[in-house]
Amino acid sequence: MLVTRFAPSPTGYLHIGGLRTALYNYLYARANGGKFLLRIEDTDLKRNSEEATQAIKEAFAWCKLDHDGEVTYQSRRFEIYKEYVAKLLAEGKAYKCYMSKEELDELRKEQEARKERPKYDNRYRDFTGTPPAGIEPVIRIKAPLSGEILIKDGIKGEVKFKVEDILDDFIIARSDGTPTYNFTVVVDDALMGVTHVIRGDDHLSNTPKQIVLYDALGFKQPEFFHVAMINGEDGKKLSKRHGATDVMEYKHMGYLPEALLNFLVRLGWSHGDDEIFSIEDMLKYFDPHDINKSSSTYNAQKLDWLNAHYIKTLPYERLADEMREFGVDFRALPKGELLLNSLRERSKTLIEMSQSAKAIIDAPTAYDEKAYAKFITPASLEILAKFAEILTLNLDAAGYEKITNEFLEQNGLKLKDLAQALRVALTGSSVSPSIFEVLEVLGSKEIKQRIKNILKERK
Repeated sequence: MLVTRFAPSPTGYLHIGGLRTALYNYLYARANGGKFLLRIEDTDLKRNSEEATQAIKEAFAWCKLDHDGEVTYQSRRFEIYKEYVAKLLAEGKAYKCYMSKEELDELRKEQEARKERPKYDNRYRDFTGTPPAGIEPVIRIKAPLSGEILIKDGIKGEVKFKVEDILDDFIIARSDGTPTYNFTVVVDDALMGVTHVIRGDDHLSNTPKQIVLYDALGFKQPEFFHVAMINGEDGKKLSKRHGATDVMEYKHMGYLPEALLNFLVRLGWSHGDDEIFSIEDMLKYFDPHDINKSSSTYNAQKLDWLNAHYIKTLPYERLADEMREFGVDFRALPKGELLLNSLRERSKTLIEMSQSAKAIIDAPTAYDEKAYAKFITPASLEILAKFAEILTLNLDAAGYEKITNEFLEQNGLKLKDLAQALRVALTGSSVSPSIFEVLEVLGSKEIKQRIKNILKERK
């Protein structure tokens, strides 16, 4: 069975680059009838944050990326790691190193002076003497001393590393007994049955070490896919300076999970010239072998465009549910569905839709200065006052359009003579959906009251 995993460290928020990695793993597993696992790599007990762990779970729930089985926590698996460290020691594939920090620092200083790559010199690799007193040893793996390590990567192709350029007898357990990152990853991936590892290419340099450990432990290697980073529009690695990067911040900014996932899947992968992908489409077409080798570029305008698309196309019930979190309950409004459908055509985010809705639902307490100066004149106020007199019934948009056209014709006016001043009176600005739909939402009594308010304002 195909098994993938997402394995974040709970030391901070879930970055959107991490969410993309999770999405790629999720899609590949689900499309192939496999398993998608979530593992929290929380062995760094000093830096772990329970809030960060909850944020990861919250982001998964918001994006509906369901994982199989219980969440695995590395901090609860220390006894397992100890067993495998002991196994390697017993088989002579690992050893205790008593080199002090001061000795290691001195060695590195000497190597740097000779312009050599700083590396451990294997002095305890075959040590049979009496251990120095007062030093708790670290455990080091016996790495190959020469040759090449070949990685057959599903994205980058064959990648070769010269052993002498990248490896030494690296530490697999610290002096306090806690295991190191590369060791726990290999043990967990093997025991959890992970067959395909899709992760950022910042982990590519870890892979030779992990291959050494797979071989030493007798585990089968998974297939590796190393995904190129996401860059900002300035070409530099994506960071906070490029905008929001915390997944849940996108929710608070009014983006829909469908839009964010659609945006992320296209950052490094494509299917022809298609831009719109539902989860069903992604499951149908996604293959990690088709991920681009080169870095992708974050484009905020593309995200806005995608979000606007999903705002326009989601069912009313779903969008109304989303909008409750932004302070507008369209279902509680007499003309809520009409209002939402009017606003969705011009909204890029749910925050924009909320602001536009509140501008219509709530009578203005102030007016946009530029719009007021441009459209509220003695002549326009006189037209508004006359218009208010004909409002006797609550009508639908077509009915309001009919009586408005009759009013304009009887008074020798054009729509532009009334519409913008009416918008300012009703919403406080000169921007709104169709003026006739706004009239239907408000009803004649409320329209007359708001016209009355602006007439008082002008006096």
